[in-house]
Amino acid sequence: MNTVSPSAAQYVGGVMQEELVENRRQQPLERQGSFGLRSPQTPDPSREATGEPDEMDKLKAKLMSAWNNVKYGWTVKSKTSFNKISPVTVLGHSYLLNSEDEVERFRLAFVSRIWLTYRREFPQLEGSTWTTDCGWGCMLRSGQMLLAQGLLVHLMPRDWAWPDVQQLTDVDFEVFRPRSPARAGGVPIPSFATPRGTNTPEKSLPSDQVPKCSQKKRPESVRDSQVEPVHHRLVTWFGDQPPAPFGIHQLVEISKSSGKKAGDWYGPSIVAHILRKAVAKTSVVHNLVVYVAQDCTVYKEDVVRLCDLSLSQTPPDPSNQAWKSVIILVPVRLGGEALNPSYIECVKNILKLDCCIGIIGGKPKHSLYFIGFQDEQLLYLDPHYCQPVVDVSQVNFSLESFHCSSPKKMPFSRMDPSCTIGFYAKNKKDFESLCSAVSEALSSSKEKYPIFTFVEGQSQDYGLEGHSSNNSGPAAHILPPGKLGRSNNRRNSDEFVFL
Repeated sequence: MNTVSPSAAQYVGGVMQEELVENRRQQPLERQGSFGLRSPQTPDPSREATGEPDEMDKLKAKLMSAWNNVKYGWTVKSKTSFNKISPVTVLGHSYLLNSEDEVERFRLAFVSRIWLTYRREFPQLEGSTWTTDCGWGCMLRSGQMLLAQGLLVHLMPRDWAWPDVQQLTDVDFEVFRPRSPARAGGVPIPSFATPRGTNTPEKSLPSDQVPKCSQKKRPESVRDSQVEPVHHRLVTWFGDQPPAPFGIHQLVEISKSSGKKAGDWYGPSIVAHILRKAVAKTSVVHNLVVYVAQDCTVYKEDVVRLCDLSLSQTPPDPSNQAWKSVIILVPVRLGGEALNPSYIECVKNILKLDCCIGIIGGKPKHSLYFIGFQDEQLLYLDPHYCQPVVDVSQVNFSLESFHCSSPKKMPFSRMDPSCTIGFYAKNKKDFESLCSAVSEALSSSKEKYPIFTFVEGQSQDYGLEGHSSNNSGPAAHILPPGKLGRSNNRRNSDEFVFL
């Protein structure tokens, strides 16, 4: 991709503005499938060896950080419109927004997702001058959100909702009755919101003027008192301090083995492998592994060998049914320069599955975390908002900045074809159900070849000994089912091959 797509958009002064293609036409862009803004400096091999930036690099990083902190540090609030006759799907659950109760259920489901965004003024990233990830870390943040959702379903009850949602803020969206003569979008149903925006101080209102929804505060149950400490602890794992196992410092450090550094672009495939290594490296999460698919193929026996604890015993003990939960990440490409429309129905069916934990991808050069859809538009969480760092080591730190109150949508047609799809299976039975349900969803594609496949056996059976998801960097090639190459001579990159 040598130019920026006319449909690509980015935040300018906090408002989504169409990119000026002509002004960007002469700027070289890194290969397709990476997201974010790239620092313009050219690496000096002598400095690369020491890993230390020179004074010019430091000055450039400071100027870029200052600009990005301003650029992404504020936003103009705008409400997203939803219609009340089509269901909204959020990670396997559907909501028909035709009543207060259904709107409230959707509100709870959306706001309870963990939202991870750009941060500023965190401890300096090792080997760099960066104290913010503004402008370059959006795909890492999207990956964090995907992993956070996997950890939520791993550690929390399936019907968990954040009990403090009511105290947060209004959910900034409107629900319309379509085809109304009053306006093209329809007429909104009564608002269920307070007047506060994301970064606008809350105003106190007389009790008779406060909307009914904001007066309701769910009494803390016994389960809440048991689960909320887990919620807090989970968020600390994504804190912007070097010790946090899934924080920006750890992810950037892990990425060095893939030739990446702070300030670089990250693609969805590389981020999948970074997340796998981060989970394998830490001891804070028990009984969980991450498997990254190779060649758009999930090798079932490879997953079994990761999860089945009895196979790690010598000799194997068939009576031991212990099984690790697994997050399965599948890097795929859904077209060439743009999304192939034939895959849209398939993506919808995947997002309808209870085992799906979302998709990291975005628009061209603008990473997003997709969690659902309504009609022909995707629902997403956007990391492109710069917030001050939160000291998660403090007792009872505020969770408000880790939960988003503004659902946003975009047309499927603007989706970048490069993405990574996530799934979660708690046990062996769930994994078997996952394979069956996902395979059925994949069969809905109108294309000759599915987005990816499940096959029996191990990757080494197909000549992929050197490309196990436990050992390698990202390699992603689209091959027809049943015609997997048996050669070991495969590329190890973030590129995709189309047949």
